[in-house]
Amino acid sequence: MKTYPGWRLGIGDFIMPAPRHRPPLKRPMWIIVLISMVSLLLIGAYVYPPRRYAACYIFSSEGCKTLEWIPPTPVRDYSDDELATRVVIRDILMTPPVHSKNPKIAFMFLTPGSLPFEKLWDKFFLGHDERFSIYVHASRDKPVHGSRYFAGRDIRADKVVWGKISMVDAERRLLAYALQDPDNMHFVLLSDSCVPLHDFDYVYNYLIDTNISFIDCFEDPGPHGSGRYSEHMLPEVEKKDFRKGAQWFSMKRQHAMITLADSLYYTKFKLHCKPGMEGRNCYADEHYLPTLFYMVDPGGIANWSVTHVDWSEGKWHPKAYRAKEVTYELLKNITSIDHSLHVTSDERKEVQQKACMWNGMKRPCYLFARKFYPETLDNLLHLFSNFTSI
Repeated sequence: MKTYPGWRLGIGDFIMPAPRHRPPLKRPMWIIVLISMVSLLLIGAYVYPPRRYAACYIFSSEGCKTLEWIPPTPVRDYSDDELATRVVIRDILMTPPVHSKNPKIAFMFLTPGSLPFEKLWDKFFLGHDERFSIYVHASRDKPVHGSRYFAGRDIRADKVVWGKISMVDAERRLLAYALQDPDNMHFVLLSDSCVPLHDFDYVYNYLIDTNISFIDCFEDPGPHGSGRYSEHMLPEVEKKDFRKGAQWFSMKRQHAMITLADSLYYTKFKLHCKPGMEGRNCYADEHYLPTLFYMVDPGGIANWSVTHVDWSEGKWHPKAYRAKEVTYELLKNITSIDHSLHVTSDERKEVQQKACMWNGMKRPCYLFARKFYPETLDNLLHLFSNFTSI
């Protein structure tokens, strides 16, 4: 009878077999149980946060400060006026912009009397009659107009005193007149010493094709910035929101409506931002609009003005240009500037420089410039076609 090698093995060989291929090992049960327990514990901690002090550190290195329930900070009770103002401003911002078949730019001139650069502006406006509106607020003398574009464009005007709320009143009055025309989509505030730096098409496309307002706004912690703030503006206007900027704005229709709709914040500046008040000089035209729009729509403003002014001399008033200074090189240099510049008034004199961004692209900042003496008119007329094509 045939026998097989397996039957000739001893007893010990049957107890310790040595198979050629070892089957895979089973995962230890205790690891599976441990993972399950930890998972359940974490889920429980998420659903029912631990309250005991020692337990907090199991789940957070910061202790119970981050895990224990902290009652929310109570919202400040708004007065009737503040509540109404906030609701109106919110709804204006949420309302889709009005679209016009013939969008126009409102050019609003704030001047004491006649405009010395009417001939230059006449050349600027020539051939674009249906794309602009003009409004003139002459606060001292009835202006004499030499351009057909300005004839009959005077609005009712009151006396304007530099540095006082009457300056803001005049701006709001200009906006009120300009907003009556539903085709006016952008509103530019200009002075009697302002001149255009580009041709009309360039300016029109620059303003109409963007959805922001060019309102100058920056934080100045120095005596000529936050040092002008008064705590009487509380609770509606806090010091951390107090901003500064040049008054020469260019704003879209929604922001023009907000400027007229606001009475609450305007009143705070009317009562508590005055020259010589509480031992400090606060000028409403430098602080009201920058502060207002920093509070209600900070993302909707450019934080720089499209009107250039040179403060490099460090005086109370900006540099004013004489006839001999008005050259092609000067105007070319101004039109090529592509960054805004602010300097704080504290001891550090911090220079805040930012690129001028237009629809996400870096572009030259300025469409207009001031302050030019009337004697520069002939030079500007001679150079206009050259420097506006830069």
